[in-house]
Amino acid sequence: MHARSPNNGATLLIAAISGRALAAAARRAGYRPLVADFFCDTDTVALSGRTTMLPGALHEGIDDARLVETLQMLAGDDAPVAVVLGSGFERKPDLVDAVARKFPLAGNRGAAIRRVKDPERLAADCAELGIPHPEFSRSRPSDPESWLVKTAGAGGGAHVRPANGEDAAEGRYFQRFLRGQSISALFVGDGRTARIVGFSRQWTSPAPGLPYRYGGAVRLRRFDRRDMAMIGGWLSALTARATLTGLCGADFIKTADGYHLIEINPRPGATLDIFDSFDAPLIEAHLRASRGEPYRLPNFTDSMAQLIAYATTPVAAFPAIEWPDWTADHQSAGTRLSPGDPVCTVFATGPSAAATRKAVRANVRALETEWEART
Repeated sequence: MHARSPNNGATLLIAAISGRALAAAARRAGYRPLVADFFCDTDTVALSGRTTMLPGALHEGIDDARLVETLQMLAGDDAPVAVVLGSGFERKPDLVDAVARKFPLAGNRGAAIRRVKDPERLAADCAELGIPHPEFSRSRPSDPESWLVKTAGAGGGAHVRPANGEDAAEGRYFQRFLRGQSISALFVGDGRTARIVGFSRQWTSPAPGLPYRYGGAVRLRRFDRRDMAMIGGWLSALTARATLTGLCGADFIKTADGYHLIEINPRPGATLDIFDSFDAPLIEAHLRASRGEPYRLPNFTDSMAQLIAYATTPVAAFPAIEWPDWTADHQSAGTRLSPGDPVCTVFATGPSAAATRKAVRANVRALETEWEART
């Protein structure tokens, strides 16, 4: 997971809830990242030319009024090639447009984000384009045990709950629950067509009150060509409809009836680490696609997985440990942790998805043994 040192002198401005993965991707592409996020952890600081705290708070969101000023101060006398926005902006399309008025923006503008993150609009687009999509409702369904409730515009799994007896609330909506296998596609849009980078299988790490908390993902070495062509057609149709640009993600559920699109994430997502490549850096593809220029995508001959290691018991002061190369997002020594707090991200590679998922779990167990022995 080590990144090369910047070699072209160009800077890239990054803003996200957590900017470490984007900073690492920028470094692989030879850029000098300047990062604003909510953590400024040791990994991000080591990868970046400069870092600053994102205005706002993790549980309250980004402070719209102070963001542009914060990015201008972070940029200083540098003239960034572009600004790359990660997690935290899905529900803030107006803020994205405000950033784009001050800096060259790589990725989607507000109009594209509004279109794909509005559940009613996405459902309508899917219906018109013939893309299977779960039933949607703004009002409480008569059989809530068969539905999920979600927050419009949100990303990740923390906002998803079983509907149960929940009533409709501002900003929340209901989506029919589909039982099946979770599959995600990372793709690049150029406003007209989409090119698929690859597919991953994701899994949850449930916690009290967070039944769909993100657990990890494994990059699939193989994928059925007919299914890939079908999904690629769907994503190209949505890309043209919403003018999607740059790296985006699409989440699907594969049921006995086939694939169903769950949502579109109009930004580089959580699986960036396991798809990136020194030979064809994805940040370069993101930048070039946003400018309408040709770009290359990586080829894969193996599988790679990432898994979030969460604390299972209270830790009064996290010990100082020597972090293996196959880890990132390291918890700082001395930090007090509660059960469910993230400790780090763990990676593994292997010849197949099954073998790689087994390997990444073994890495987590080895790491847990070490930190538990020191506390």
